[in-house]
Amino acid sequence: MIKERIFGCIKKALPVALRTSCWFLKIMLPVSFFVMLLSYFNILPYISSFATPLFTYLGLPGDAALVFVTSIFTNIYTVIALITTLDFTVREGVILAVMCLISHGFIIETLVQQKTGSTALRMIGVRLAGSLIAAFALNGILPAMPEALSSTEAVEPGFSAAFFHWLESSLWLCVKIFGIIISLMIIQRLLEEFGVLKALSRLFAPLMNLFGLTASASFLWILGNTVGLAYGSAIMMDYAKLGKLEKKEADLLNHHLAVSHSQVEDPLLFMVIGLPVWWLIIPRLILAILVVWERKLEWRIKYFYTSRHSEAVSL
Repeated sequence: MIKERIFGCIKKALPVALRTSCWFLKIMLPVSFFVMLLSYFNILPYISSFATPLFTYLGLPGDAALVFVTSIFTNIYTVIALITTLDFTVREGVILAVMCLISHGFIIETLVQQKTGSTALRMIGVRLAGSLIAAFALNGILPAMPEALSSTEAVEPGFSAAFFHWLESSLWLCVKIFGIIISLMIIQRLLEEFGVLKALSRLFAPLMNLFGLTASASFLWILGNTVGLAYGSAIMMDYAKLGKLEKKEADLLNHHLAVSHSQVEDPLLFMVIGLPVWWLIIPRLILAILVVWERKLEWRIKYFYTSRHSEAVSL
């Protein structure tokens, strides 16, 4: 009986996981190729030059604008590789890392959030504003950290080397995406089948209440903070499609995850190059809580004025 239930979960999960993986790759591969061209032809530095003056108000040198703009188009691995080729202190690295942890991979992650109940422009606005607010606050409260980050020497490959590096990494990415998404979908179906998700919802309910979220969002919150928005997209889109989360619940979760996601792997990657990990986790979590409660207040104000207007019209 248990074997039949397990195989039934796998049978249900595989088609959904394969469709989601293909959708994900159809977006990811062209985007990553386009970014490779931008990087090779040195276009990203030109784009970032427009943002350079702003970064001086955030306690960062002009080179930080290049790293931030690159993060918007790419991922955390690229950001770390770029940071280690430039001269930043630990303090500058913390500020810049938090900005990039909030605002990275815009194209893919914004499309995921759009498919799960939020508008693309709002998600982009929340993440950009969140990055700037976090940087401004950290610049005001961070102690002096004059130590230099570990660095490496930048290497400029030819176009063929850049292309084959992109091709190799893309092929590995395809394998990784299929493996992770299929595994997550099967695990989610099994947890649901055997009642674990209900137990998780009850266990995390007090924490979700503090965050301004519903208990039913617990599993998606765990996914977003472990595997991240991109790899957790299959489950998130499946929840949205099946109506397991109401639209407003999904929108609140998106607001939280837009600012605070992948709280395990990404900070640990930055820790490897010498950044204190708690400064990368706690500010984003606090900001995410504030963003969600601001969204709920916004809805309440809108409801109040709509009700008043309806009453005035009826009179």
